Amino acid sequence: MGHRKKHAPKRGSLAYLPRGRAARPIGRIRCWPEVEEGPILLGFAGYKAGMTHVIMVEDKPRSPNYGKEVAYPVTVIDVPPMTICAVRAYTKDEYGLKTLTEAWASSLPKDFERLKGVPKNHETEEALKKIEENIGRIAEFRVIAATQPRLAGVPKKKPDLMEIKVGGGSIEEQFEYVKSILGKTVRVDEVFKEGQFVDVISVSKGKGWQGVVKRWGVKILSHKSNKTKRGVATLGPWGPARVLYTVPRPGQMGYHQRTEFNKRILKIGKDGSEVTPKGGFLRYGPARSMYIMLKGSVPGPAKRLVRFRYPVRPPKVISEAPPQITYVSLESPQGA
Repeated sequence: MGHRKKHAPKRGSLAYLPRGRAARPIGRIRCWPEVEEGPILLGFAGYKAGMTHVIMVEDKPRSPNYGKEVAYPVTVIDVPPMTICAVRAYTKDEYGLKTLTEAWASSLPKDFERLKGVPKNHETEEALKKIEENIGRIAEFRVIAATQPRLAGVPKKKPDLMEIKVGGGSIEEQFEYVKSILGKTVRVDEVFKEGQFVDVISVSKGKGWQGVVKRWGVKILSHKSNKTKRGVATLGPWGPARVLYTVPRPGQMGYHQRTEFNKRILKIGKDGSEVTPKGGFLRYGPARSMYIMLKGSVPGPAKRLVRFRYPVRPPKVISEAPPQITYVSLESPQGA
């Protein structure tokens, strides 16, 4: 029998290099989808509370469990209403989007004093008039929205600011819509509905500086190995005379921005106490505000800000009706 070539697949994925720390704990959305309904905000944000499990009736038509009760893990996100503090208008040329102007709300909540860069003089009417005069040049509208952490279970008061694109309808309709919500609060049930799919953008759990065994899944060497057990056996060939980027190296692990596509919203509720386990969520406490329940897991630890977006590549077959949940586990994870 001849010699068989050793088959050793690459350990770890090179798709996410470089594995550096995220610039901010708030995820950055670089792409927004086109939607038919609207005008409407294309995103929202909340704070991750924790996980539990539910029993629901499987409504995927081709599933072997269709019509049966199935248990699924779910993530609960605390989503207090967001404050729409400014409207930003963009023009477009061959180099991309350019900011035309922005109109800030005339009165902002007191917690905005904690933020840098918020203008002191709110000349709202003048800015809106400038937008109206240049409505033919405008390519898209985005709102500057702020979270209300005081209403959630996170130990902070300073709002988190982010841009959310307005989609659907004509530019004129979008302008009327953003004028109507400027300075007001928007709830998550005004943006998303139960049973809908969303993309989740978040920063994963940070694990600090790790070696190649934990970071890349490299095999631990024999106890008779020459220099080390928890390292790569070779750093590569003599030529080229450098270490290639494909060789596993130690470095930062975790605290990376990640996007997970097509997470299904199983439930949107107004009272977080109805899904809070006995004793509260671990490292979070009770969900205090409105909440959304997502099927599956979400990147990041408890208290992490999680952003949602209309799906950029939605599944072909989508159930229109919200799922039927028969049981939500409120058992304590700590024996409370």
